[in-house]
Amino acid sequence: MTNPEPPRVDFHQGTLRVFGLSPRFLERVRSNFPIEWDDRENCFRTDAMFADAIHSLLNESLAGDFGWHVGRDGGAPNFDPLSISDRRSIKLRSDQIAATVAFRDGGGRGLVVMPTGTGKTVVAIDLLIRNRCSTLVVVPVRDLMYQWHSKILEATGIDAGLIGDGVHRVSPISVATYDSAAIHMPRIGDRFQMIVFDEVHHLAGPWRSDAARMTVAKYRLGMTATLPAAADRMAMLHHLVGPTLYHQSITEASGKTLADYTVHRVAVRMTDDEQQRYRALSLKIQKFVSDQKQIDPGFKWDDTYSLSAATKQDPDRARDAISAIKVFRLKRQIEEHADAKMRILEDLFRLHCDESVIVFTGSNVMARKISTRFLVPCLLSHCGKKERRHYLEGFAAGRFRVLVANRVLDEGVDLPTVKTAIVLGGLSSQRQAIQRLGRVLRKGLGNRRAKLYEVVVEDTREVSRSRDRRRNDAYRSKR
Repeated sequence: MTNPEPPRVDFHQGTLRVFGLSPRFLERVRSNFPIEWDDRENCFRTDAMFADAIHSLLNESLAGDFGWHVGRDGGAPNFDPLSISDRRSIKLRSDQIAATVAFRDGGGRGLVVMPTGTGKTVVAIDLLIRNRCSTLVVVPVRDLMYQWHSKILEATGIDAGLIGDGVHRVSPISVATYDSAAIHMPRIGDRFQMIVFDEVHHLAGPWRSDAARMTVAKYRLGMTATLPAAADRMAMLHHLVGPTLYHQSITEASGKTLADYTVHRVAVRMTDDEQQRYRALSLKIQKFVSDQKQIDPGFKWDDTYSLSAATKQDPDRARDAISAIKVFRLKRQIEEHADAKMRILEDLFRLHCDESVIVFTGSNVMARKISTRFLVPCLLSHCGKKERRHYLEGFAAGRFRVLVANRVLDEGVDLPTVKTAIVLGGLSSQRQAIQRLGRVLRKGLGNRRAKLYEVVVEDTREVSRSRDRRRNDAYRSKR
């Protein structure tokens, strides 16, 4: 399987093709990363992410006497230093400097964890300017893509390339969405020496992780406010990006780089009619689970969704499961749309009538309901770019006192200094809870204390979801 030609490596569709390896050298390589023989092209092949490792091994063994070629055009990768001017007027704080030093000391590969509002973007742009190399910034949503483009332009004067939202303009400094990066990396994965993953917890999925596997980028920075709780997802991030190099919690930043804050939990009760309907629906679900346990003693509610898909194998049980899911969703609707939530929301609007307020909901339907009842703008994921810009700019200028959103503002998007947020629903995820809390913690002028109100309906599953969200130290110490 060896080839008489000298060792040669090239980039090909998100992988590296390695020609001319001896069996003895191959055994050494396999101890460092996976590499397999490709019968189709008589070469060994591995993920592009191992480019730096295989480059170092070949240099060490062959004193640099090997060829590196780009499969697309036969030329060497253009990794010459870029000419990047520094137009920034701000200076990094001590915690931001510590993060940049940790990244450099960590070999330029790893995770930086800082709360929302502490300036993770500032850290990344500082490293981009210092490294002066081709860089791709990967973000979860298109709003963040345009936001990053503006910040890079402001800090360096560079009109960065855009890859996403129907645009495909690749430049030495570019910004892409996660989905677009995963799609296009087989063609652009050899063009960047550094890659920055904003909100890096999005990278741990099976599809988006290809954005990291298929690039030869030597320097890898992952930024987030909340690391995944699951061990397998953390292991994936450490494998694709690197170890956790710097970690700052909300409680550490509170009162220093972030505003001090309090968390208020407001419990409300359903009306008699809502309670009767809620209990009737609960009994139907309990009966369904009881019936399924008679068939399968190990049955749990979470099994309902897989059972509902078994329409060919067990059509009767699948039909019952589908009905049970519909009943469950009706229960959630009663929780989410409880009349008392609207009444308490009106009271909170009056209490903070002279302030800007963000309202987070658990669904688009609830967001629209609040928007139409109180005549306030509603920002959802499917809103057009012009509409989003109009609402965000109006909110920043004070023309809109209230902004309602479902999940689109949970992470990443910069907002003006807002000190009051109201949560009317959501997941049990601690990550979502911390991201929403971070929306009101930017310090701003006057050092005002931030407030987060969490409105939950008593005697419903909202209480347990609230408890799950509040297990984080950022909630325990401030409620």
